[in-house]
This record gives sequence, C-alpha cells and structure tokens, in this order.
Amino acid sequence: MKDKSIFSVTHKDRSIVELTRKTDHKTLATWAIDCVSRVIPYFEEKCPGDNRPKKAIEVLRKWINTGLFKMDDIRKAALDSHAAAREIGEDNAARSAARAAGQAVATAHVPAHCIGAANYALQAIHRAAGYSDAEVAVARERDWQYKHLLKLRENGESSSKKD
Repeated sequence: MKDKSIFSVTHKDRSIVELTRKTDHKTLATWAIDCVSRVIPYFEEKCPGDNRPKKAIEVLRKWINTGLFKMDDIRKAALDSHAAAREIGEDNAARSAARAAGQAVATAHVPAHCIGAANYALQAIHRAAGYSDAEVAVARERDWQYKHLLKLRENGESSSKKD
C-alpha cells in the first residue's frame, strides 16, 4: 500500500487568500468558526473531556457578537487550544482540529489567521480520510470553504450559522 500524501498547512490557495483580502474582519472570523465546526468532532471524539478548542471558538464568537476585544482572553484561548493539540502527540485529525480552533480564535487579533484555521481544518480532513480518499476529501472541503466564504460575503453575515 502506498502512503497517502502529506498535507502541508503552509500551502495557501490563491483564490481563498484573494477572497479573504476583500472580506471584512468579522466575516472572516465567522468563516473560521464555520471551518473549524466541521472538524471539531474529531477532537471531541478523541478527547471528550477537553473543552479547550471549543472554548477558543466560544471566545471568538463572543468577540464577533459583542465587539469586545481582550487580548489576554484571545491569547489564552489560542494557546490553550494549541496546548491541547500538543498533548495529543501523534499527527491525526484530532490534533489538526485543535490547531484549527487555536488559529480561528487568533483571527480576532489578526484577520489572516482565518487562513490558518481553514488550512488546519483541511489537514484534519486529510488525516481522517483513507489514503485513497484524502486528496478528493481535501478538494471537496476546500471547495466548500471557498463557496461558503463567498456566501457569507454575499449575505453580509457576521454571526456563525451552519450550512
């Protein structure tokens, strides 16, 4: 059996990057939450008692809804989510999902972190898929991410809703 390809989170899809540059800050944060929401079950299944990634999403959602920004809260939530990822150890979908949540909450501080959240979500999809299905699963998710961001922009959304 051939190993599946490695998925690098440093890859940046140009079409998504260009679209994020034209999108308002809170819409990007909403998009980041929506990307993470699709993969956070991987983390919750592996670590059912650990709410750090979910807390990161709650902190970001609070910023979207209230506009209140506390750097200490954002930093703590991001670092806690990344710590949860490190504690998992091996590279797997759960670890990538926790990293996605850590990147998502950082979007409140730097909008470009939304791309990190989306890429870690893609990495989670890649790691969860079987070796023969990984590339197709990632392409399908990347397509959803792009179309979903377009939809959020068109609707002027700034509150997270599931499709």
